Amino acid sequence: MDFAELEAVEGLRWPWHAWPPTASAAASLVVPTSVLCTPLHPAAPDLLPLLPYAPLRCGGGGGGGGCGAALNPFSRYALPPDSAEAGGGPGPPSVVFVVDAATSGPELAALKAEVLRVVQGLPEGVRVALVSFAASVWVHDLGFEGCTRVVVMNGERELESEKIQEFLGVRDARYNKLAMPRSTKVQRFLLPVSECEFNITSAIEDLRSMSACPRGHRPLRATGAAISTAVALLEGCCSPNAGGRIMVFTSGPTTVGPGLVVETDLGKAIRSHRDIFNGNAPLIDKAREFYKKVANRLTAHALVLDLFACSLDQVGAAELRYPIEVSGGLMVHTESFESEQFKACLRHIFNREGVGYLNMNFNATIEIVTSREVKICGALGPCISLHRKNSSVSDKEIGEGGTNYWKMSTVDSKTCIVFFFRVDCSHNTEPPTVFFIQFMTRYRHGDGSYRLRVTTVARRWAGPRSPEIAAGFDQEAAAAVMARLAVHRAETYHFGNYVPEDPSTFRLSTNFSLYPQFMYYLRRSQFIDVFNSSPDETAFFRLMLNREGVVGSLIMIQPTLFQYSFDGPPIPVLLDVSSISPDVILLFDSYFYIVIHYGSKIAQWRKLGYHKDPNHENLRKLLEAPEVDAEALLVDRFPVPKLIKCDQHGSQARFLLARLNPSVTQKTQLSDGSEVIFTDDVSLQVFIEHLQELAVQATGSTPLEADGSINPPPLSLSLLSVPTDSGSVLHKTGTINAATTGVTTINVAARMHIGSGSIIPEAGIVVVAASEVVGRR
Repeated sequence: MDFAELEAVEGLRWPWHAWPPTASAAASLVVPTSVLCTPLHPAAPDLLPLLPYAPLRCGGGGGGGGCGAALNPFSRYALPPDSAEAGGGPGPPSVVFVVDAATSGPELAALKAEVLRVVQGLPEGVRVALVSFAASVWVHDLGFEGCTRVVVMNGERELESEKIQEFLGVRDARYNKLAMPRSTKVQRFLLPVSECEFNITSAIEDLRSMSACPRGHRPLRATGAAISTAVALLEGCCSPNAGGRIMVFTSGPTTVGPGLVVETDLGKAIRSHRDIFNGNAPLIDKAREFYKKVANRLTAHALVLDLFACSLDQVGAAELRYPIEVSGGLMVHTESFESEQFKACLRHIFNREGVGYLNMNFNATIEIVTSREVKICGALGPCISLHRKNSSVSDKEIGEGGTNYWKMSTVDSKTCIVFFFRVDCSHNTEPPTVFFIQFMTRYRHGDGSYRLRVTTVARRWAGPRSPEIAAGFDQEAAAAVMARLAVHRAETYHFGNYVPEDPSTFRLSTNFSLYPQFMYYLRRSQFIDVFNSSPDETAFFRLMLNREGVVGSLIMIQPTLFQYSFDGPPIPVLLDVSSISPDVILLFDSYFYIVIHYGSKIAQWRKLGYHKDPNHENLRKLLEAPEVDAEALLVDRFPVPKLIKCDQHGSQARFLLARLNPSVTQKTQLSDGSEVIFTDDVSLQVFIEHLQELAVQATGSTPLEADGSINPPPLSLSLLSVPTDSGSVLHKTGTINAATTGVTTINVAARMHIGSGSIIPEAGIVVVAASEVVGRR
């Protein structure tokens, strides 16, 4: 079964392609039944025709007693008379630029140049606004002629949205005691770029750095107040369905007002992971509570929050993560506004690809309809639950649960959400041979029209011991789901056969063979191991994981490594320290950064200039090959990864060594010329051997709770607490659970210290139907 080809048609990846028909059998798999859904997965036009009318809904959309599923629009039936009617759209999207004026002079100059470049490339109908901030918040009046005019807000106070709108004059209110005349128009602060290009260009050019501060103190930044003001501006000027982006550009943490991250006194350090864990970060709870309210306002009006954090210091991304994630926004972390990484990311967002509108979709909703045997548990990804329940919603929730209806302020072709399901065959009738799941994604396209994409899939039920279950296991999809669950709850699962008490006989089928390897690298990844990472960095990594599909998630978990040598074309090699050699070049891709690593001999030849000699043309081609491939990766990915070029034994080589399997350490027998990693962490081989020993020692039964769920008996085994070379134990614990029936099949559940969780299975393919409809409202 080619899972990638199936994904190209469905836009779905299933960790399991066969589900047991009973709740107890599904629970015994431990991995919860789930689907990775890319709602706007690119598809060939012949596979996804665009129709000018909406499909008929069963029961009139769910309100007439039916299931609410969309019927096949290619079938012959009488359409309701209003199905082809079109109305006016809500107008073009809006973009609010929120600029940190407390940025240093050179950095602010680079930022202004890029923002001006974006403004000049916007379609004429797009509405723009400018908000700048330092100790106070300035809302720039783009409709005022003659001179620059701004409305100044107090950055220390948390103002209600209605109060901000009154100050700006963008709502029906009496303007008594306000500093603006009654004739002020709503459109003064948010105007089409064609009407205010000169004014917004002048306003951006006139921004001056306000980074000066007393010695021993941080600059004053009212980031939270500026974001709240921008949201209030769009709430007052836009219809709820128009859509818009609030793009925050900052170079430091919030030091004043709502959303406070750290005090101005440099003697007070910004919070670390240890501070948060030990409860020594008193400001973080209040800041997160403030940004949760901001998140609710964003999703209610289909607004998107983006953060461009360009600083060597933390800026408060950990506090800002929730509103960014639930609104579907983007987070970009770079060291400077002058970096090519920042420029490429900003330009990518506004890339129009030859069309007259922005390549942005807004105000999206996803609705799921299932067969009665399948219940919906929840979702993990850039979405928020609308808490609309029906008979297909499970009482057990995972992530954004308690609904069959989710909202996203924006969605693109790479947005991926994991949906979790539960098998519920409580009725006495025998379940049918297949079950159905339908995904209905409605969104506002970049051209202003509303579209509905419907994907209907069917899978077969399979008996608990059916070989079809193992044959339909997609280990790549399972690893991607497990990574999200590790961030959310932290549990892992896999299956194998063995002879009791003989680790050498432990075998995994082909479909499971790479899964323990994925879990090893997940265990060492920045998603689980937060040592040496700031809370801001961890927030960025986890936010990106929660929106990426299978391929991107796998690269984050287990990076790719290619070797370039004189012996032939580039080849993939093991992600192992043994792959480093003096006479080869390595291309390492971890999704967030790309490393070109030159062996010591190659680096020496390059420094001596041999590649410039026509007699060494092969060396020149060898040096160029990884650079060409790296550039291709930079163009295709967003956020644009950082490119690092380093030599063997150089300081920058740490970016590669930190992610390699430490098969050769200071305590192993060394061979001449071999690279050494100084660490107490265990190697992949030791990890697998430990799993095998634990697996074959596990015996017992699998008791069930009254509701049919599994209660694994603790056997005092630590699957992930693998001893290190120093004798210490990694702080991750686990349990093993086995059911012996004939040839022993085991379920290994590794429970990390974060908490507990579950994953999901799926079933054999029967039929797929997909369509997309377009209309205006």
